[in-house]
Amino acid sequence: MADTDITLSMGISPAEPLWKLAPTRDEHGNRLSDFLMIIPRLGKKPEHYIKQTLNDLDKALKPFSDLVVFANLDMKLNTLWVSFKNKPGTFTELTTAVKRSVPEALLVGDMGSRLYGK
Repeated sequence: MADTDITLSMGISPAEPLWKLAPTRDEHGNRLSDFLMIIPRLGKKPEHYIKQTLNDLDKALKPFSDLVVFANLDMKLNTLWVSFKNKPGTFTELTTAVKRSVPEALLVGDMGSRLYGK
């Protein structure tokens, strides 16, 4: 498997808490940035829809494989957590790419619509 591939796994045992899994620093000790998106009712959708969503997320994040350090899709909570290296504009580019690929994804804490009337 290439380093740029997203590893998909489905565990049967209880998942580790995200704070134990998500890295906070890159390989050089620099702090990482992150964001959380909710994909409403994803876990209740048919299997083919979930697989398509996973493929869409893979396509959205793959162009940023040099910056994305960690991505976790929690099917129980219907959330996507992404940790990435700090680079100007990366937050907007990543969240936009995910939103284009999975339009129902909602950025947690996004105040843009209230601030800018969008």
